[in-house]
Amino acid sequence: QVSLVESGGGLVQPGGSLRLSCAASETIFIVYDMGWYRQAPGKQRELVARISRISITDYSDSVKGRFTISRDNAKRTVYLQMNSLNAEDTAVYSCYARVQLRAGSTPSDYWGQGTQVTVSS
Repeated sequence: QVSLVESGGGLVQPGGSLRLSCAASETIFIVYDMGWYRQAPGKQRELVARISRISITDYSDSVKGRFTISRDNAKRTVYLQMNSLNAEDTAVYSCYARVQLRAGSTPSDYWGQGTQVTVSS
């Protein structure tokens, strides 16, 4: 079984920055797409950003130009650099990874436990 361990959430003032990290904890054959979703109270879950194995990226319109997703395949880790944060970015951020555990197995999605990001003065 794969677990994704997130870190980097917290409280930040408007205009500030945070960097989230998410590492897959097991030896994995291939990690395909990785990314971040977020969910604010009373709102639907939203895809924030995703990155393919060859680092093709995709962003939600609400974060383009402010957030940057990157990955380190050797460390099985995905990062989300968040700049110019505002109150609307307050949410629980969860990472995911599409993983093939071994040669010939079917890829499956795994999720982190979520980390709270709060933007407030």
